[in-house]
Amino acid sequence: MAGAVVPAIRIQRQDFDVAAEIAGLTKGRTDIGAVVTFSGLCRDEQGALSALELEHYPGMAEAEIGRIAAEAVERWPLQGLTVIHRHGKIVPGENIVLVVAASLHRRAAFEAANFLMDYLKSRAPFWKKEHLADGSEGGWVEAKEADDQAADRWKKQGE
Repeated sequence: MAGAVVPAIRIQRQDFDVAAEIAGLTKGRTDIGAVVTFSGLCRDEQGALSALELEHYPGMAEAEIGRIAAEAVERWPLQGLTVIHRHGKIVPGENIVLVVAASLHRRAAFEAANFLMDYLKSRAPFWKKEHLADGSEGGWVEAKEADDQAADRWKKQGE
């Protein structure tokens, strides 16, 4: 029953364990036939980046991600959903974001995870500042048009 799913949303400074998050969502559940995960990592931009600093407004980020997650639960028959987004200074190779979508069948889990990431990438209220490998501070990262276009494909007719 899709309406009964309450997404788990966390905004946190500390890292997360992908396997532990999957295990926590699926433990003791025999109604789950598919689990799709997406974990986004900080990359070094060909050696130019030493860290990425993510800022957010506490409360606002959780509410917006909760709104997007609730829409995913309405659109697809999910059995469970976890979304974790980190903030603070993150170095290349570390986790930034995790989406775990569980459903009876793979298509719903894949589509829900894809939908969530498209919206998180383009519309979640996080601000990213680059710290460069040469010790200087880079600028604030601007949203990419491709990310906006990816999110636009999920708009319902008439929006």
